[in-house]
Amino acid sequence: MRTFASAPGRLALGFLATATCVVGLSPAEATVAPADSTVTIQAEGTDLFGKVKSPRASCKADRFVVLFKVIGTRGGGDDSHFANDTTDTDGDWNTGNTGTPGRYYAKVRKTPNCQADSSPTIRVTR
Repeated sequence: MRTFASAPGRLALGFLATATCVVGLSPAEATVAPADSTVTIQAEGTDLFGKVKSPRASCKADRFVVLFKVIGTRGGGDDSHFANDTTDTDGDWNTGNTGTPGRYYAKVRKTPNCQADSSPTIRVTR
């Protein structure tokens, strides 16, 4: 008569291998590396606008752009959140005419599929 003392161990190992194949190798579940993103900023008078560029369309559309006014030295902890906008399908954003001169830069945050970026600082005059 044959005994199956190790059968539960083989069963658990078989289940683990099957679960790994189902979860780990599914193309639909594959991890996508975040795509590069670039945020630009321009001004015409005190009208601020720019673009989010990326090789991935989903990294251009509907991105939340935050505009900062530089106080003192950029990134010194005292920069002020001045305005924000959400990009259109082409990656364009626009705050409209702010009426406020100063030094500004724009930022986009990292998302699961898109990298973060920060624009250069520009000087805005009336």
